[in-house]
Amino acid sequence: MIDPHAPAPPGAPPSWSGRTRLPVRPGTGRFLVLACVFVCAACGLVYELELVALASYLIGDSVTQASVVLSVMVFAMGIGSLAAKRLRPHAAAGFGAVEAVLALVGGCSALALYAAFAWTGGWGGTGAGGSRAILVAFSLTIGVLIGAEVPLLMELIQRIRRQDAGGAVADLFAADYVGALVGGLAFPFLLLPLLGQLTSALITGAVNTLVGGALVLGVFRGDLTRRARRLLVIANVTVLGILASAAVLVDDFERAARHEVYGQDVRVALRTGIQEVVITGGTRGRPLDLFLDGRLRVSGRDERRYHEALVHPAMSGEHTRVLVLGGGDGLAVREVLRHPGVHRVDVVEVDPGVVRLAREDPPLSRLNGHAYDDDRVHVMTGDAFDWLRAAPPATYDVVISDLPDPGITASTKLYSQEFYGLAGRALTPHGRLAVHAGPVSSRPRLFWTVDTTLRSAGLRTAPYRARGHDQGFTAGPDRSAGPARAPHDWGFLLAGRGERPSLRLRTGEPRPGTLTQAGLMAGARAVEGTRLAGLEASTLVHPRY
Repeated sequence: MIDPHAPAPPGAPPSWSGRTRLPVRPGTGRFLVLACVFVCAACGLVYELELVALASYLIGDSVTQASVVLSVMVFAMGIGSLAAKRLRPHAAAGFGAVEAVLALVGGCSALALYAAFAWTGGWGGTGAGGSRAILVAFSLTIGVLIGAEVPLLMELIQRIRRQDAGGAVADLFAADYVGALVGGLAFPFLLLPLLGQLTSALITGAVNTLVGGALVLGVFRGDLTRRARRLLVIANVTVLGILASAAVLVDDFERAARHEVYGQDVRVALRTGIQEVVITGGTRGRPLDLFLDGRLRVSGRDERRYHEALVHPAMSGEHTRVLVLGGGDGLAVREVLRHPGVHRVDVVEVDPGVVRLAREDPPLSRLNGHAYDDDRVHVMTGDAFDWLRAAPPATYDVVISDLPDPGITASTKLYSQEFYGLAGRALTPHGRLAVHAGPVSSRPRLFWTVDTTLRSAGLRTAPYRARGHDQGFTAGPDRSAGPARAPHDWGFLLAGRGERPSLRLRTGEPRPGTLTQAGLMAGARAVEGTRLAGLEASTLVHPRY
């Protein structure tokens, strides 16, 4: 909230009379204040986006995290504006102090959040709610400090030359909105890809404290007592020292945190431009685990259970042409290629970095049976939804949907009625679509929503599940759930365009190593006992997951 002065009546002495003359001309002073508004707005939006991005990565469900951060921060900005009223008589000193604290809190917020996630596991032992409590605390603190900026800057710009309230507000807000635009574009296109989340926040904090301190100590130093100037210099130097030290040590911190999260056996850790990829194990007899954006995607201990259950029931009929959606690790392709009679396998993977690792990383390539060396396999890079829109109809005998968990916001369109309509169109009249639909025992509503959505697209479904081992690491969308809530099974749906597909395995070769006909039917019976009625289909404009 802004409560600017009303214009002074004619002949009335300005409220700033008696203060020390500014060291710059009024025009230059106004330009410097507005430039500071621009930079502070850019920094504030970077803090905001960094919290949203980090919370989405660590906690999951980006829509919820964005809503929490934005709503709490806007509310806190109102509180900060009201609280700044008490600082207006000492606007220069107040603004300098606010910027120093904001730079420290905002700059270190990513480090603090990641440290809490890595070293406390369940976010301070408070479980799923603790992660959001820490997120809310940072959003609230940063929002209060950002909200205090504009009223204090209004006082400072009036200190230079009094003008009507409307004109002052227009000038400040114009600089503020343009700065927010620059900060909002710089974060995803410059800071995040070049520097990463941790270093981006630290550098933003350093810029914040430099600009705020320079404005107060350079333009408004005459409004500060000698003691206030000394304290402000000490505060800014201390903040810069903390941020600089953290920036120097950030790589060591990230390695230590990664080892704490994934164990000491981290062998590959990289950002592909789409996601963070971490591979642990795979050498000296240790099982290979593949994590995508912190979520366990492949566990070498029982990945064969998952991929055999996903692929083999769908391959029981005609399977000359097969389409694999996702599955860039090559493990689903490995199972497809075990079946005689496969002439072509098309793989649509959004992240070429995962495919490159599946080809070139020796342990992962060995695990997928060097599937990408087979001439029948053709890889297309792109979004599965967009690719299906351009795919010719009635092309594939089998479509394997090996996509991320439907509870992840970015994946909801890949489990929508529209997506399954496109997948069904790509099937031949007797073709089959196999879908991984998340865990059954821990999230039955999600599983049966996928089933409802498939049937709403005109497909007949046969649900089943496969038992898995609890690896002590949550594979679903919410990493704050902790190992106690990690899923113990995988749910699958076999769908077809005509009659309901039968759940059966091919007789003879290939013989699955972990899946039997009796186990498949037992999984189908177990799933039926969890069926939920009255669920609605998920669509692009109304996701239900």
